[in-house]
Amino acid sequence: MLPSNHLMTRCVFATALICSSVALAAERIEVGNRIADGLPDLSTELASRLARYQNTRGAAFAGWQADGSMLITTRFGETNQVHRVRQPLGMREQITFYAEPTTSVAAQPGAGGAGFVFAKDEGGSEFWQLYHYDFARREPVLLSPPGRSRNEYPLWSHDGKTVAFTSTARNGKDSDIWIRPLNGEPRSVLTEGGTWYASDFSPDGKKLLVSRYVSINESYPGELDLATGTLEMFPVEGGKAAFGPFRYAPGGDAAYYISDEDSEFKRLQLHASNMTQPEVLSGNVNWDITQFDIADDGQHLAFVANEGGISRLHVVTIPEHRPVALPELPIGVIGSLGFSPDSKRIAVTLNSATSPSDVFVIDLQGKSLTRWTEGEVGGLDAQKFVAPQLIEFPSFDGLKIPAFFYQPAGLAAADNKRPVVILIHGGPEAQSLPVFNPSIQFMVNELGMAVVVPNVRGSAGYGKTWLSLDNGFKRKDSVKDIGALLDWIGGQPGLDANRVGVMGGSYGGYMVLASLVDYADRIAAGIDIVGISHFTTFLEATESYRRDLRRAEYGDERDPEMRDFFERIAPLNNAHKIRSPLFVAQGANDPRVPMSEAEQIVRAVREHDGEVWYLAFKDEGHGFAKKANSDYFGTAAMQFWQTHLLGDRKP
Repeated sequence: MLPSNHLMTRCVFATALICSSVALAAERIEVGNRIADGLPDLSTELASRLARYQNTRGAAFAGWQADGSMLITTRFGETNQVHRVRQPLGMREQITFYAEPTTSVAAQPGAGGAGFVFAKDEGGSEFWQLYHYDFARREPVLLSPPGRSRNEYPLWSHDGKTVAFTSTARNGKDSDIWIRPLNGEPRSVLTEGGTWYASDFSPDGKKLLVSRYVSINESYPGELDLATGTLEMFPVEGGKAAFGPFRYAPGGDAAYYISDEDSEFKRLQLHASNMTQPEVLSGNVNWDITQFDIADDGQHLAFVANEGGISRLHVVTIPEHRPVALPELPIGVIGSLGFSPDSKRIAVTLNSATSPSDVFVIDLQGKSLTRWTEGEVGGLDAQKFVAPQLIEFPSFDGLKIPAFFYQPAGLAAADNKRPVVILIHGGPEAQSLPVFNPSIQFMVNELGMAVVVPNVRGSAGYGKTWLSLDNGFKRKDSVKDIGALLDWIGGQPGLDANRVGVMGGSYGGYMVLASLVDYADRIAAGIDIVGISHFTTFLEATESYRRDLRRAEYGDERDPEMRDFFERIAPLNNAHKIRSPLFVAQGANDPRVPMSEAEQIVRAVREHDGEVWYLAFKDEGHGFAKKANSDYFGTAAMQFWQTHLLGDRKP
């Protein structure tokens, strides 16, 4: 057994967090902030084996300081915090020390002083507050308006004296744009309703490039005059398109931006008032451009293309837009990038399936690549980490579905085929990428399991047509993609089609539940993490600032026809069809998928004599951000697979 303490209490399973009796009740055990219901004692031997993988950690670039030092985020302890590194592979100086993780770190431009902005919530509530940390003062100062509100996406003015951000402080629902001078008070500057983001201050600080976000397929850009409050919306080709960030070009008389206007993919473009058509800078790249940055001296621009899950970095000169030769980067996924204050270097966060994220710096003059951080791998032999194979499998309508396929070294014996776990991402407008995942490496290397990570229709990264293939009444088409993947698994000689598990979080949790309903005789077990069990109850209970955003993707539960569709497809209403063991994990403070979604599916499956492990944490939200909680869940998940896919057999 894992150790317990005197805070343990025993009660009976119930809805929400209230202990009461219901039909077919199961014993409920509370230890501190952890609620375990129906779980067996966890194996200390398994926890010990897994700990080395759980102790891996990487680092992510969070911005430069004027003195040439670098801010990174990494974990030393329970949660991700801000650290400073002064030289390549130098000592990491921890700057923030909180029980909750720090997020949305934005380094202050050098002219305004040395420091950064960061966000922090309580218990995973996502009601983030923004703070300014000044290295001279060494004390964080609250920037966002007081009271319960969600504040995010901090953006510095170029002089480092003012911060723009998005806040729900006005009414708790709409995401307005606010600004906060460091020597003043926060004030709202755009209150049009809906969800708005600030992309860039003009060089003189008098205007803001802004965008109204409707969905991943639809957003509307404009420019806000901060003195007059005048908002000018830009025309959109075809009336509807998706836009990424906007940045003023050097001089402020034009703008660089990412958009899928008149294109299947998001392209990097430049537009000025004297141009009849924008200039497309990434026209030879038939993939999404994910991000870009402009050097402070205005001479170079860097952008990243997502080529089927692999990042490609491009740098061009300004204004000629000539490609710049770069040193060869390791193959992987670029998570963040930024030019140094002297404009001579570019920092990138680079992650791969076999290496935790680390920060590398490219010298544009010397054409050299320097590693600034070196992640830890828990004392494991990194040479044994497994890289995935990119595969495609045909779905029910002939569509080819891409997936990353991880398999143990060596061929499986004919009489001992590999069990398989299908790992499904959330969103659904997200994309599974070949980044380092210690759980996958443990399953492959220690448990001898194969893992398949599909990007079903509706995933991002494959064009806007692909993105819309699961919208509205086409919701179950993505579930059929899992059925097609089961067919593919059945055709692989080294894989055991009788021992397949499904695992996913958020929308991926819905996919797990739906797959257990539709393919009850083909899936041996499933793990649902903070998943949706009924779209109607989810939309009615999710935080108000999210409802319209989610309705744009899932459908509007207020429409009778859509509501009826939700009733038919809801895993909650089909819980009697779930015959395989189910593991449900949830954060009590989840503002996205409320805890009620988990507790109602647990209750419904148990009412039909189904086996359910249920685990919840009172100090978590949409996922598990604290290491102790994440480790406990990870151990429970691996034991669940051992029990239901391996039959407690050790490879």
